[in-house]
Amino acid sequence: MAIEARPLQANLWSNTPSEGYHGFLGRNRILATRGLAPPDDPRQHKQAMTSHQHPPEKMMFQLALRRRGISDQVVLRTMEEVPREQFVDVADRDVAYRDSALPIACGQTISQPFVVAYMTEQLQLRKTHRVLEIGTGSGYQAAVLSRLAGQVLTVERYRMLADAARIRLEKLNCHNVEVMLGDGLNLPANIGPFDRIIVTAAMEQLPENLVERLEVGGILIAPVGPHQGVQTLIRLSRTEAGIERKELVEVRFVPALPGVAREL
Repeated sequence: MAIEARPLQANLWSNTPSEGYHGFLGRNRILATRGLAPPDDPRQHKQAMTSHQHPPEKMMFQLALRRRGISDQVVLRTMEEVPREQFVDVADRDVAYRDSALPIACGQTISQPFVVAYMTEQLQLRKTHRVLEIGTGSGYQAAVLSRLAGQVLTVERYRMLADAARIRLEKLNCHNVEVMLGDGLNLPANIGPFDRIIVTAAMEQLPENLVERLEVGGILIAPVGPHQGVQTLIRLSRTEAGIERKELVEVRFVPALPGVAREL
């Protein structure tokens, strides 16, 4: 999750620290995480993924995304439809649609809407794509991805976050998302390949075994740079000729940590 983000040579945009490693929903029923609000029980997918409780805030929410350069209409519509208030702490529901990061359990945060929209737009998703997300957090980014891709595998190192995200995503009928508890820096060899990979925690350098999981024609988005300081959001594209690298914006994300958390 990003703490803040800015375009190269532009004003800083507030963002959130990265979330953990998760996996495909799997349909397990697990107790909701303390402090994080599970979504209301939906009866239909459209009802579940659309909120009507914050019209003024959501109007400003959409305007803010457009003003900051988000132009993909499918991404904008998806950001409007996914009920962000279901992914934040109960106490923060009234400010869920502000363009700022908010705290969640395990000392993590849910990224600001702009950063979620920007990274999603850069992925250029299609319904046929299989996506890997490293850093599930509350599951908000995964919920956005689920509406745009075919399958999403999201990995979280904190069991509390993984369990709560799994429940939340399942209740929102995101049945194409699997939440996996694991180490996003050391994935099992049998996972992949993927058409798209998104990393929501700062990496000092991209692990080669992560890049190798990218299909030809695939795109990887990740913040790369020192853990303490400013990173650069990098987009890698795999072609028949090799890897193409492009620097996008300056960001500040929490560090990507190895292993599965022993507690929480």
